[in-house]
Amino acid sequence: QVQLVESGGGLVQAGGSLRLSCAVSGLTFSRTAMGWFRQAPGKDRDFVAAISWSGSSTSYADSVKGRFTISRDNAKNTVYLQMNSLKPEDTAVYYCAAALGLDSGGYLTGQYEYDYWGQGTQVTVSS
Repeated sequence: QVQLVESGGGLVQAGGSLRLSCAVSGLTFSRTAMGWFRQAPGKDRDFVAAISWSGSSTSYADSVKGRFTISRDNAKNTVYLQMNSLKPEDTAVYYCAAALGLDSGGYLTGQYEYDYWGQGTQVTVSS
């Protein structure tokens, strides 16, 4: 059974930082590309960041470039999202997602291309 469990969300003031974690089980994590998405109330789920299974390739939404960093630890079956200089518009439920069948440098930015999803963790940024 595949499980993706996010943690690390919470309430933070604008300008602050949070690190999200997503622990993965039930699949070969070291061969699984990962992504982070977010969904604000009343809005669609948007791409935030993605990383290839080798960690050699990453991609970011323009809105988070230079502020967020995606990384992974294949020994711990965990992907991270370091979020710095947070803004109120970053407030959303953040989801991690897993994609199978890509090559070592492959990643995906479309939500419908991912195979598995976590339940999400709430991030609230106050002004």
